[in-house]
Amino acid sequence: MLTNLPLLLVNMKLSRKKSNSLSERPRGYPTLKLFKRGVPVDYHGPRKAHKLVSHLKKIVAPDVSILGSDSAISDFVEAVGTYFPIYIGFGLDEMVISHLAIKYKRKAWFSVAKDFSGDAMVLYDFDKVPALVVFHPNYNQQSVFYGPFEDEFLGDFIKQNLIPLAVPMNRETLKLLSDDDRKIVLTIMEDENEEKSQKLIKLLKAAASANRDLVFGYVGVKQWDEFANTFGANEDTNFPKLIIWNGDEQYFTVIGYESLDEEEDQSSQISRFLEGYREGRMEKKMIKGPSFMDYMNVIGIAAVFIIVFLVAILMLIRRLSTHDDNKPRKDIYDDDDDDEGEEESSAESPESDYEVRKKED
Repeated sequence: MLTNLPLLLVNMKLSRKKSNSLSERPRGYPTLKLFKRGVPVDYHGPRKAHKLVSHLKKIVAPDVSILGSDSAISDFVEAVGTYFPIYIGFGLDEMVISHLAIKYKRKAWFSVAKDFSGDAMVLYDFDKVPALVVFHPNYNQQSVFYGPFEDEFLGDFIKQNLIPLAVPMNRETLKLLSDDDRKIVLTIMEDENEEKSQKLIKLLKAAASANRDLVFGYVGVKQWDEFANTFGANEDTNFPKLIIWNGDEQYFTVIGYESLDEEEDQSSQISRFLEGYREGRMEKKMIKGPSFMDYMNVIGIAAVFIIVFLVAILMLIRRLSTHDDNKPRKDIYDDDDDDEGEEESSAESPESDYEVRKKED
């Protein structure tokens, strides 16, 4: 899977006692390290095969890829995969986004299309240039930015679109949200896959597009009941339920709009919910389980305990083996001592030497 990447793959077998240098010595086995211009760098990316390949592609790829035709655009989109969001600047100079591409290199793909046809404009749904298009292949979501292409506005657009407009809540997306300081409008529904839920998700995307200062997320009780129940989903709750959450132990409901009435226009209800939030008509509540950071770290904490336990066992084994190595072995050292004792006794006892010569005579 990695043969087509411009990477030199090396399998190093390091003994327990020897290493090339302290900086290269891994703290556990097996481990992955990257060497950039000879300098070792710890690898903190995903470990599953397809995600590992996507991550390594990102690392070795140019900061901004230059695309010269419709076919080049198609080949680029197909080659980079679906794990990261893809930014394509149509009629945009690469220098405009190069510094932001460097900043977010490990989180997204960046490219500029120098030459493209009207078919590409239809395919990527923009009607003028310059335009910066971003889409999330995994979520089938897309946004277009027509400027102004100044650092502040461009940077906000890129940062806000690193996650999709409406985010399905799972452990992977919670990690993405850890770097985002916006409040989360969380919709709790019975089942994400129901037809009525899919219609609601489309309304959430439209609301997210008009309220970029907020993150819109959703979770189905059927998909992740443990997470949904921390917000009282297991109680006598009418679904879908709307709350405001900023990731800590507190969340807020908007008075009069704790849930959406499926018999009324849900788009209008979402708008009134957001108005109530901005006007401060809210009621504070406490979650009934792990906080945002706890959910993100639950796997990491368990992994730390396992690693600490294994390291302790390895250190104990190593200490015992070292103790055994330093302990004198009787079967070896006794033979040497006997030989030395014989030499000393023969040197110090001339009578015994005389007896030997006498026997020889």
